[in-house]
Amino acid sequence: MMQTKHHNTFELRRLNGDDTTYIFDRKRAPDGLDGYKRRDKDLWIVKRPGWGWVAWGEAYGITGRPWYVAPEDQEDFPPEGEWVSKKGPKSYVYQLTYL
Repeated sequence: MMQTKHHNTFELRRLNGDDTTYIFDRKRAPDGLDGYKRRDKDLWIVKRPGWGWVAWGEAYGITGRPWYVAPEDQEDFPPEGEWVSKKGPKSYVYQLTYL
């Protein structure tokens, strides 16, 4: 029997060898729309017009996004697969997987 995936919780696992993992849960974002909040910090994955699903912070703007899925091809939840983040000189590749 095939199991249905729920899109309420996902992890972002860093692929640089240290396996740092962040868990996100679906919540109502400060702008009133649905988004995904990181459990340990006030960091969000939200859907932005023209950009699709992105990692977003008021102080920095967009800090991460899916690598292989164009905004127009995204659904009502962040796409699984590789995501890239960049904040200042630091950048990382993550794997997004629903739990």
